[in-house]
Amino acid sequence: MVGTVRRSTTARARGVSLLACGALLALAACGSSTGTPTPASTVTERADVVADKGAVPTPEVEPVWPLTGVAGQPDPRPAIAVKIENTSAARPQAGLDQADVVWETIVEFEVSRFVAVFQSQVPGEVGPIRSVRPMDPLIVSPLGGMLVYSGGQPGILALANAAGVQIVSHDAGAPGMYRSKERKAPHNVYGNPAEWWANAEAGRTAPGQQFAFARSAEQASAVTGGTPAGTLDLRLSGQSNPVWAWDAASGTWLRSEGGTPATAASGARLSAVNVVSITAGHPNTEFGAQGGAPVPTYDLVGSGDAVLATGGKTLPVRWQKDAQEQPMRLFLPDGSEATLAPGNTWVELVPAGTGTLTVS
Repeated sequence: MVGTVRRSTTARARGVSLLACGALLALAACGSSTGTPTPASTVTERADVVADKGAVPTPEVEPVWPLTGVAGQPDPRPAIAVKIENTSAARPQAGLDQADVVWETIVEFEVSRFVAVFQSQVPGEVGPIRSVRPMDPLIVSPLGGMLVYSGGQPGILALANAAGVQIVSHDAGAPGMYRSKERKAPHNVYGNPAEWWANAEAGRTAPGQQFAFARSAEQASAVTGGTPAGTLDLRLSGQSNPVWAWDAASGTWLRSEGGTPATAASGARLSAVNVVSITAGHPNTEFGAQGGAPVPTYDLVGSGDAVLATGGKTLPVRWQKDAQEQPMRLFLPDGSEATLAPGNTWVELVPAGTGTLTVS
């Protein structure tokens, strides 16, 4: 009986298997009757990508002249700062129209004098050249180049000798300096910049950039954020009243001495792409001039108010100079550095409390 039971169980199992197979065949037949093919499996192949491991190329920046921001291949020669007289007996001066930067200062007797800086151009003659003053080392020390003057007092000469620049003095017999027969002394000392450069000390090279420059006039700070202006009327002292008028045709500010157009000895009108008005303290020093008149200087280490004029517009900015050997910088209210348009610049040092700038 036991054997019979086992055979029956096996037979039933085989029957169930046959029924299951039949059911699967029936389902398969039903599925094929719909006409829908069985989906094929999807195979994704990854493309072979070769990683570019090369360095990102550095954008090429066109070189510019350090004191003007004008595009070009700058000469490695040092900057030459020359003390130039600005009295009626000295006008018209030689070479001023080719200076990269001109600083106008007020010395004793309320007289205006220039510190004209040359580097990108080589004038044939510069003058009349006059004596050094206490504010000159503050202006020229950041350039690290050459300072040219006729002479000076021992104490002021010591300040110049400590400014880190090469001294070129007529009184000391420096080459390239002479007296012109066409002017009377003391308005007749002139010089030849090419000869000064030929005698530059070893290691005297091109200066670093002083003010910051935009790549184009349209991008300059005063042009993009300033207020339209036509005239800059400066009262630096009772004896000095420079006026700058915007000339759209030339894209420059034209200089006048009061109501008289200012020209160079070449006949060229004195002009500037940028005019920077710096207001700073103007204290007297311990040095005396003829008759005991005090010799002033400027408080140029620190910060103060300034006005930047470019492209027929003006913009209030702040000036800052951290040390004698550091360049003066101009800053916008948000703390970013103000930029000038490429070209020459005149810096007007306005005595705080007595000098004025009227913009109209």
